[in-house]
Amino acid sequence: MSGHPTEGTLDDAALDDAARRLYEAKRTRIPIRQLSLQYPEMTIEDAYAVQRRLVELEVADGRVVRGRKIGLTSRVMQRAVSITEPDYGAIFDDMFFDDGGSVPAGRFIRPRIEVELAFVLGEPLKGPGVTLFDVLRAAEYVTPALEILDARVQMSDPDTGHLRTIVDTIADNAADAGLVLGGRVVTPMDIDLRWVSALLLRNGVIEESGVAAAVLNHPANGVAWLANRLAPHGVGLEAGEVILAGSFTTPIFAEPGDSFVADYGPLGTVSIAFERSEEQNR
Repeated sequence: MSGHPTEGTLDDAALDDAARRLYEAKRTRIPIRQLSLQYPEMTIEDAYAVQRRLVELEVADGRVVRGRKIGLTSRVMQRAVSITEPDYGAIFDDMFFDDGGSVPAGRFIRPRIEVELAFVLGEPLKGPGVTLFDVLRAAEYVTPALEILDARVQMSDPDTGHLRTIVDTIADNAADAGLVLGGRVVTPMDIDLRWVSALLLRNGVIEESGVAAAVLNHPANGVAWLANRLAPHGVGLEAGEVILAGSFTTPIFAEPGDSFVADYGPLGTVSIAFERSEEQNR
């Protein structure tokens, strides 16, 4: 990973403190100051150590890990943050929204929407050595999806204008906040997944479009990368888990009152609306 040391530099007290503040930020809807400013020496491994502690706090609070998300899968996004591999975060049971449903007002801080494919595993995957073909064999089905991102870390520092970095995003559970599954479910061998394409409409206007091959040349490559990346921690991907394989569009901000539809053509549509508060409706 260019430009970022891989060894951790922060002590347990700092890691625990960062995780606790991120945990509280999600509940108060008040983002914290960028960790990259507080700890300029913070590494990617530090960030994942914070994320693991954050996941432990969520699980202790009663949430259940239902899958994983993979982010920064496109070359253009990786270049933007000076890394050479994707990132990942946990999906919890309270992150799922119904297709055609709505997000309550005030649920998120600064939500954004991305278009992806979700793999639902029928068999476990554990690295090292997991390949694209192992993923295609293990996946029970693939379905269109929308991912909702949020920022529990300030995206821009109000004093300096400093933009958050990759360590901020990874520590913040890779900005994972919600997902919507819908459209036509297929098995991995039904179609050439590389050529799945989608249009993203906000309030009836096409804002983004993309093709799934933009995700590491094949969306299943992201799932294989994740299984291998988790292996040194003794963690595998389990049967029944939902794996968001990475976006093939740039994220679009969601404002109160917005509605989004991802049109996957032959694979149907996925949609979600963001409610306004009573004050915003006045």
